[in-house]
Formats: sequence, structure tokens, C-alpha cells
Amino acid sequence: MLWQEDNKKAGFDVDDSVVDLLFNIECRELPVDHIYQLSQAIHQALPGRAEDNELGVHPVHLAGSQNGWERPDESLGQNLILSKRTKLILRVRKEHQQDVVDRLHNITLDIDGFEMTVKKPKVRKLRKDSTIFSRAIVCSESETEDEMQFLNRMQQELALMGIIIKKALCGKTSQFKTPDGPVLTRSLMLADMSPEDSVKLQQTGIGPLRDMGCGIFLPHKGIEAVGESTDDEK
Repeated sequence: MLWQEDNKKAGFDVDDSVVDLLFNIECRELPVDHIYQLSQAIHQALPGRAEDNELGVHPVHLAGSQNGWERPDESLGQNLILSKRTKLILRVRKEHQQDVVDRLHNITLDIDGFEMTVKKPKVRKLRKDSTIFSRAIVCSESETEDEMQFLNRMQQELALMGIIIKKALCGKTSQFKTPDGPVLTRSLMLADMSPEDSVKLQQTGIGPLRDMGCGIFLPHKGIEAVGESTDDEK
């Protein structure tokens, strides 16, 4: 953990050069580990658009096990059962927004044999929250065992972007399957960010594989709610 107190800034207006598109979808279920297949389906629907790491594909997210509800277990052959409120969320540059909407609207994606029909989206501007969270940032095998090694690398990479982090907290490690083998990831929460740095990092992300949900930052409820975020629009 890294923790350093600082004063907060105010009076910053968020521009809309990068936005989230929250698409309504018709899809009953998906594999628990679906991000690679979802990414490939998006690539097929948007050829060339997702190649530049500027288009972020959020995994379809359901809450973890809590309050008597158990998250589906992939090892038991269980799938994610989606509600009618579940969204497909893409982070796109403003100048690409209409093209992405036009090419995805009413298309049916094949995600590992499961059909997802994409409907009209809602546009959501990024927020200047001081606490932001990424569920998955690509990491090395040694970084899954040594969180300070991971934190030090994050601190260095963010410094190269002109972002000095004051408070950082590593979360759980995870992985997802690809034809080239598993991709290892770690979650990361950053707190007490300036509005400018918060928005900048949400706009750019960190590390590779943005099209597979990695390095995408979301507004977060704070350190009291590590593991939760506010990306699931109702």
C-alpha cells in the first residue's frame, strides 16, 4: 500500500473527448471467462477500430458472491446469467462514437456460441472522482506474488504520464484465457487523485489489452468498498 496525504483541487470541468457507451443488450448468459471472446466479436464488428488501444471493452460484470448469492463457478460449468439491466460498455473517443454506434446497433455478436444482440446505447461522460479503480491490469507472474513490485511499476509508469500517485491499494489477482495462454492481472485502486489526473487516467488507461478490459479505470466508492465500482449503470 502507498499512502500520502495531499490537498484536493477543485474547479475542473470534465471534457467529453472520451466517453463510455452503455449499450442495452439482449443476452441470456455468457461464460464466466468471456472477455477474450467478447473482444474478438467486437473486433469483427469494428474492424480496425479496436486495434489502437483507444477502444476499451469492459467485461460484462456481475457482482461477486455476497448476501447469500453465489457467483457462478466456471469449474462447475456454470455461466453468468444476465439480467435485462446488464449493459455492454465500451470506452471510446468522441470522434469515433457515432461510427461505433452505427456499426454495432442491432448487430448480433457470437461470443463463444452465445448470442448477444446490441441495442441503443446511453452516453456516459467520465467523472472526476478522486478514487478510481481498475479491475484488471496486466502483470507478470512475479507481480502476482509481490504486490510491491507491481505497485512500484505502476508508480513508475504513471510518473511517465505526469501522474504522481499518493494513495494506492492492490486488490486481487486473476487471469483470463486466450489462445496464447492465460493473461495474469491485478486490480488496483488509486485514491486522493486530482480531478485532472483522475480524468486523464480514465481517458488513457494503463498497460496493454484495453480491448480485453485491462487497464480501464472506473469511479470507485472509496477504500471502504474495495472490489465495488460504479460502472454498472442501472
